[in-house]
Amino acid sequence: MSSPIISLASLTTSPAPRRKGGCAATGCGSSTRPADIDPAVWEMIKDHPCYSEEAHHYFARMHVAVAPACNIQCNYCNRKYDCSNESRPGVVSERLTPEEAFRKVVAVAAAVPELSVLGIAGPGDALANWKNTRATFEAVRKAIPDIKFCLSTNGLALPDHVDEIADMAIDHVTITINAVDPEVGAKIYPWIFYDHKRRTGLEAATILLERQMRGLEMLTARGILVKINSVMIPGINDDHLAEVNRAVRARGAFLHNVMPLISDPAHGTHFGLTGQRGPTPAELTALQDRLDGGIKLMRHCRQCRADAIGLLGEDRGQEFTMEKLPETVTYDPAPRQAYRDFVAAERGDRGAARDDALRSVEAVADDVRLLVAVATKGGARVNEHFGHAREFQVFEAGPKGIALIGHRKVDAYCMGGFGEDATLGPTIAALDGIDTVLCAKVGDCPREALVAAGITVTDAYAYDYIETAVGKLYAERFGLTAVFA
Repeated sequence: MSSPIISLASLTTSPAPRRKGGCAATGCGSSTRPADIDPAVWEMIKDHPCYSEEAHHYFARMHVAVAPACNIQCNYCNRKYDCSNESRPGVVSERLTPEEAFRKVVAVAAAVPELSVLGIAGPGDALANWKNTRATFEAVRKAIPDIKFCLSTNGLALPDHVDEIADMAIDHVTITINAVDPEVGAKIYPWIFYDHKRRTGLEAATILLERQMRGLEMLTARGILVKINSVMIPGINDDHLAEVNRAVRARGAFLHNVMPLISDPAHGTHFGLTGQRGPTPAELTALQDRLDGGIKLMRHCRQCRADAIGLLGEDRGQEFTMEKLPETVTYDPAPRQAYRDFVAAERGDRGAARDDALRSVEAVADDVRLLVAVATKGGARVNEHFGHAREFQVFEAGPKGIALIGHRKVDAYCMGGFGEDATLGPTIAALDGIDTVLCAKVGDCPREALVAAGITVTDAYAYDYIETAVGKLYAERFGLTAVFA
């Protein structure tokens, strides 16, 4: 079966049936469905790289930039800025029409078997550009019926579109909610455009926050999974985010993703130009730890561009610019199905290996914890060269087991086969607080520099599953090598 690129205007679609169900706050990263998760919800999250921590090792997302307009202004956003090497919400290299987006989605689906999710996240607001958003989703649904749909919104227009979202079988919606107190919100949002009028100050914040809460309640009442994004802004809403967490949990949100403010003056944002700093990795982790135990937290977010393509942590968008796309593409679903079959088997193997690793960690009687940074390029394995890594995933091993708690972005140390000393310093700084770095290979120079900084680096666990490698390291560090014999 194949589906060539055809005219958007010729497409019609029948929405898939709405799927109902709830999810407990634990277990959403497991390889097999936990007993406390509704089967329908499990089908919605198990291959979604944002809603399942495990899935992000295997499955890719694609964002199409068909939504340029926005109905609010945030002090951390400047949609005019673009750098092709930067990962940041609101950034795009190309703005697309729905017809162009459809052509690109089919081309990517044909070339990237890992693709499981299509999202519309800007560069403005998906609902402030509803005509484009709807047309894009309808076209893609006809050609690639098994792809999951996501949209991201600030929530101002959300109550007006919930019925259509549900009718179109859009299973996942992200709302950015940075405050539930208008006094706090007024420090983040200088204006909104609502009911044909620009509004500012407390009036603007009050309207926005009320409509965000109403939209969230309407979505969850229809069984749609909702992820809440919150930007952590030190001195403005960092202490307040615990209240946000309680409010969205009470209204049925599925995930809460607390992200660090990105505040480089070069981006031209209000916060960047006025010197508002972002949180340190330690501050972000401390806040996430304080929120743990309530609504499930997302700790693997990469704050993706609005035109990102690929696994989380990578962006292949520059491979699929409009000028590089073929005029016609034949889409064959077979490679994507074959990849899903491979992942299903791989997940079974990884699950057994993870169970062994967890038993080894639990065998340590003392309350000791180990922070480990892992260089990986996907597949849940230690499989990236230290010098090629652009990020390190951070895992904590301790009494609660082995868990991903965040990531550290870096510039690749090795450029064209040669290490750049100017890059190594910032990489070491980014690994502050890390005990050990696991990678597939590492050169003598970076190894010596890391050791001098008090960080161990090893390629002894190359190509192991991440949990297996971390479990072995933990057990060996505390004299329990026999556990893995």
